[in-house]
Amino acid sequence: MTHEFFNIDIEGYTPLEVTLIQPDDFLKVRETLSRIGVASSKDKVLYQSCHILHKQSRYFIVHFKELFALDGKQADLTDNDIERRNTIAKLLSDWDLVKIIDSELHMNIAPLSQIKILSFKDKDDWSLQSKYNIGKKR
Repeated sequence: MTHEFFNIDIEGYTPLEVTLIQPDDFLKVRETLSRIGVASSKDKVLYQSCHILHKQSRYFIVHFKELFALDGKQADLTDNDIERRNTIAKLLSDWDLVKIIDSELHMNIAPLSQIKILSFKDKDDWSLQSKYNIGKKR
């Protein structure tokens, strides 16, 4: 399915659009997302799963593999990746940081046991890793 806004083809997946609750919440959402992902507890490494993308005055919560696809790179995006993205977006919504535009899009969610959420006070004890850096050349 090609999404006309992104002009990409990721079969069966639709970008998850959100609005910010407060206009200045973008940085707060970005920082919060840096503390949510998949963890290696043994090494105390957290791999960030999702990012907030701001494009043409619209906001999207996107899995890092969706960003690879946007860049035209190979992305093995799975249903579980999208379910984790949806769970993370729902958490942001529950915490009053964002409002999900199309609530039908986030119905399929992953169990919270698949996601590690670090508290702000614990983040310095972990290595926060991002597999994609928005706006930076790798």
